[in-house]
Amino acid sequence: MINVIRGWMDRYFSDEEAILFSVLLIACFGIIIWLGRPLAPVLTALVLAFMMQGGVNRLQSVGIGHTAAVLVVFLAAVSGFIGFVVGVVPAILAQVESFITELPRLVAGVQSQLLVLTERYPDYFSAEQINLLVNQVGQQVSSIGQWLLSFSLESLPNLLGVLIYLVLVPILVFFFMKDGDLLLAAIGRALPDRRPIMAQVWAEMQHQVSNYVRGKALEIAIVGAVTFLAFVMLDLRYAALLALLVGLSVIVPYIGAAVVTVPVAAVAFIQFGWGSDFFWVLGVYALIQALDGNVLVPLLFSEVVNLHPVAIIIAVLLFGGIWGFWGVFFAIPLATLAKAVVSAWPVVQRKAELVHSD
Repeated sequence: MINVIRGWMDRYFSDEEAILFSVLLIACFGIIIWLGRPLAPVLTALVLAFMMQGGVNRLQSVGIGHTAAVLVVFLAAVSGFIGFVVGVVPAILAQVESFITELPRLVAGVQSQLLVLTERYPDYFSAEQINLLVNQVGQQVSSIGQWLLSFSLESLPNLLGVLIYLVLVPILVFFFMKDGDLLLAAIGRALPDRRPIMAQVWAEMQHQVSNYVRGKALEIAIVGAVTFLAFVMLDLRYAALLALLVGLSVIVPYIGAAVVTVPVAAVAFIQFGWGSDFFWVLGVYALIQALDGNVLVPLLFSEVVNLHPVAIIIAVLLFGGIWGFWGVFFAIPLATLAKAVVSAWPVVQRKAELVHSD
């Protein structure tokens, strides 16, 4: 057994860089797991700086200086965030408040719509079954409403944390973009001069993660905006709230679209019943999902994501269980990191074999 373990170690960890790289990976994951909460502003700023770096590079490619490009991109991002908070957030919060207030009436509307089934299909549905189902749903809805209310009340003490984010994160984002090369150079000086594995993984991840994060943010914005316009044209209630849910659903491939279908269909059913408007809403929603999956995603991620759907779902479940929302958001880049590490490791294996053959 000892010889087997020793042979495996010699096969995959004969190179000093492989050992150092393994230690660095374990240390990084450990820091994020155990110190993720206090370092959340720093990690958030890193993500945002990564997303905005593409704009800085494009401005520099047309002859604009680095500092000026950073200022332009930073001010544009801050202006966009302020516009979102002022123009979009109040509408979403108003619709959330309206939805919570009207939950009892919505449940009653569902009951009246479902009772129609007992008249049309008495052999399959009975009034007792419908009433039992509605009562159970009503209890769940009531608990959800109480949770939302308690959540909003409990979030009041966290306003200080929000203010800290609003101050620290923009400052960190600016300096990460402005002095990113200096920070990377300082980290590089602490590493060995010869690091082919790290260089290969870093080059692939720099391309994959940056393009994925920017592409995913653009996908959320496009899908959310198109969904909002479509629902407004269809006169669907809670259009802003539902559009936000649909936009965020693209974070979780495959699973998100299936989950968000439920509230979209429920609101349309309560508002329109079994009429043609209900099927128009579902048809338009299905069209948006189809265009997103077959047109928008290939355009945005054609050179980025090359993972099997099973691997994506496993990554979402695994990293989402570890890090929550951010784990879900970065599930695909983290899975890509694992793939890049695995594909870089055989280089060490072949080198080790050559050394032993000599």
